Amino acid sequence: MLPNLPNLHILPLPSLILHEDHDKQRTLPLVEKLRAQGILRNPPIVMPLDDGSGRYMVLDGANRVTSLQEMDFPHIVAQVVERGDPNVALMTWNHVVWGMSVRDLIAGIRDVVGIKLMPIDRNDPNRPEIDCVPVLLQLADERTYLACTTENPLQQVAYLHGIVDTYKDRAFLDRTSEQDVTAFNEVYKDLTALVIFPHFENDTILNLAGQGCMLPTGITRFTVSPRALHLNYPLHELSSAKPIEYKEAYLQRWVQERVKNKGIRYYAEETFLFDE
Repeated sequence: MLPNLPNLHILPLPSLILHEDHDKQRTLPLVEKLRAQGILRNPPIVMPLDDGSGRYMVLDGANRVTSLQEMDFPHIVAQVVERGDPNVALMTWNHVVWGMSVRDLIAGIRDVVGIKLMPIDRNDPNRPEIDCVPVLLQLADERTYLACTTENPLQQVAYLHGIVDTYKDRAFLDRTSEQDVTAFNEVYKDLTALVIFPHFENDTILNLAGQGCMLPTGITRFTVSPRALHLNYPLHELSSAKPIEYKEAYLQRWVQERVKNKGIRYYAEETFLFDE
């Protein structure tokens, strides 16, 4: 048996819920690709909620989940990771925003009801502590503003939506882990700002998703080790009307057959794929 074999299961598709907004414009192209290929290349990663509802939060793979929902599939194959797994890490994406005037960005955020926006010196070691959850805006000219949000998670998410809504349809954005706007001065000729978001805990995201409260798109990034990739599972096995018990047994036999035939390779080292 291979070490650390990912935990793959067949799950009812309606039991999967998202934790952040999904761009529906990305669904149709993937639906067409799935129909043409007839396989699910990479299974989504999910984590069970502990509220007794039998639901799972999607950590990665929202496009695949929504595409199969659009295709009216009853089931999906997913990699299941448990709550508290030390090999699951939650990181925060920041947003590089360009193609929008700084004035419009600041004005838009000031218009978000409930947010306090104040200029700060981010290099000041004696800057007083702020009693709130901050979002930092590092402008292209290196001025920095702090958008002060609330400690209440539900209201905080509403404020984050208000901030992201200010620019998501009026500018271009890329996700980054960088926290210094000067790193992008030579990359983006029409740079507006770097928006730095607060960190969330796994349990907070799970609880919010369970209440139907989703974060803005492109803020969270879950990393999981080990990760099941290039599974290439046949879609006809997921779309059939056969009971889930049959599909689960078939999946486990399917995986074991690949183990037996040495059709699975495990990479313990960090790996870069150049064919994506």
